[in-house]
Amino acid sequence: MSVDSVSEEKSMAYHQRFRQRIVKRFMTFEPLGLIAFGAVAGGLFLFLSLASEVSEGETHAFDDRILLGLRVTGDLGTPIGPYWLSHAMNDITALGGTTVLSLMTILATIYLMLGRRRAIAAFMFLSILGGWVVSQVAKFGIGRPRPDIVPHLVEVHDMSFPSGHAMLSAVTYLTLAALLSRAEQYRSTRIFLLGTGIFLTLLIGISRIYLGVHYPTDVLGGWCAGATWAALCWLVSRRFISTKPATPAPADEVTSDP
Repeated sequence: MSVDSVSEEKSMAYHQRFRQRIVKRFMTFEPLGLIAFGAVAGGLFLFLSLASEVSEGETHAFDDRILLGLRVTGDLGTPIGPYWLSHAMNDITALGGTTVLSLMTILATIYLMLGRRRAIAAFMFLSILGGWVVSQVAKFGIGRPRPDIVPHLVEVHDMSFPSGHAMLSAVTYLTLAALLSRAEQYRSTRIFLLGTGIFLTLLIGISRIYLGVHYPTDVLGGWCAGATWAALCWLVSRRFISTKPATPAPADEVTSDP
């Protein structure tokens, strides 16, 4: 048998094993994975539909009605509610700022690295970084200006849709919760982490509307995009990234004989 024939047979065998592996992965794709895939597809559809409506100006009446409803009639510079509420919203909105989110990401990455979960640590860091890039591309691609119907209660500079705080908090907190929960043993801990991520994401988005720096549809768009990205990252990590700690090499392999 010629060398070319042997090489061709090996190549065919390799491609056959590869196809079988792909089919096996698809056939064993658990219902939870299918639900997550559906959530990713649905979230992407909602975001694109909302972006289209925003670009055409179809949401202005809805947005203006809510922003005006959160201000005192006759004094649009004053938000409704007790005096301490605006201070609380300022504190909450800071949780979605670049400084806090960066610290959370770095600390969580170090935590996983110290636990010898290097694969999930690297994937989590790159997932959050990728989400930030997507957020900036979407902002400048759509180019919606900030609301001017009410005074802003905090200083802002960039574009409005999607809300960077809403999207980046969803990307960061939901991705952190989803990936960190995979490294936890107890179901109650996993539920707590996911619930905390969702709670913080919702609070931060609401604070942006209350402070008058985003239209409600900006925040909805940020939530859709951020949650979709987090679900996609969780789906990929569940299929391909191990959460098991790296096993240290045995002592007799590390040290050489004298």
